[in-house]
Amino acid sequence: MSSEFLWYIPNQNDPGHRGDDVVEGHNSLETLTSHALALEKHGWEGALIGTGWGRPDTFTVATALAARTTTFRPLIAVRPGYWHPAKFASAAATLDHLTGGRVLVNIVSGKDNLAAYGDSEGDQAQRYARTREFLQIVRRLWTEEDVTFHGEHFQVTGSTVRPRPVVRGERRHPRLYFGGASEAAERVAATDADVQLFWGEPLDGIAERIDRLKTLSERLGRELPPLEFGLRVTTFVRDTTEQAWADAEAKVAKMSQDGTFRDPNRHTAVGQQRLLDLAARGEVLDDNLYTAPGKYGGGEAGTTWLVGSPEDVAKSLRRYQALGITHFILSDTPYLPEIKRQGEQLLPLLRA
Repeated sequence: MSSEFLWYIPNQNDPGHRGDDVVEGHNSLETLTSHALALEKHGWEGALIGTGWGRPDTFTVATALAARTTTFRPLIAVRPGYWHPAKFASAAATLDHLTGGRVLVNIVSGKDNLAAYGDSEGDQAQRYARTREFLQIVRRLWTEEDVTFHGEHFQVTGSTVRPRPVVRGERRHPRLYFGGASEAAERVAATDADVQLFWGEPLDGIAERIDRLKTLSERLGRELPPLEFGLRVTTFVRDTTEQAWADAEAKVAKMSQDGTFRDPNRHTAVGQQRLLDLAARGEVLDDNLYTAPGKYGGGEAGTTWLVGSPEDVAKSLRRYQALGITHFILSDTPYLPEIKRQGEQLLPLLRA
């Protein structure tokens, strides 16, 4: 199976996300479009666009960028509870139809400012039970007519989505990505997601989780095609190994001087805690997985870095491929220059 290589486009209210150098107009249509066009030019297939209350609306940003590009594929992060499944299924199918089948979807179940948009289901068990229903309803609405579903969290009766998502070869609808490391999250992934996304953990941890999810899928009677696996990680690439490490260590030193330590009282999801715990094993794991940035990023996505020359980082990513990872979401800041650098230096090695 060929691998997919995506990037990350920041839709943020405040400039300087993870050290990005765009300040004026950082979230303007022109700036964000320049990222999407650069991704097309330099060999990337698309980009993840994150979500969270208080940020520019993810679906609106994705729609605008899709309209200004020709091959760019937005991986649109959405939250059950913010969206009703039937409304989302219709919106995504329409965008997929208009773009000729370029939509990808990332379902996010982690905590957010739920009360701000009228959501009340903050309990983990409730959130993941609801996510399962959301995935099931959306998939059925994309593939079936006259859908009726009466669940604990969502209901639809006699529902049919028009227009339909683009069907091409084995593609029946937009691919559904999902993340989460808790037991509740893994049960959802094992039965109802298309792709399980991992954050930048060491190879042994990823291998263990892949084996567990495959076993769980079989035990729970998964009825869909086999679950696929993806990796979201920062790739810190420089011309030489020595320069990469010097720059990476300098960047972490600056992060510490800026006082960006994580608030110890902040809620930590299981996946975040896994990244934070890696530092206890060492600052560098698996040759070039740099764990030190995690203490400043709160263990969030992209806060472990693969550091090195293009050859170093490509070698590490190929080791993840050997475990069964086929979907990669990479990034580094400043975002726009790194789209070009890594598109020209790293992607050709991964596709050779």
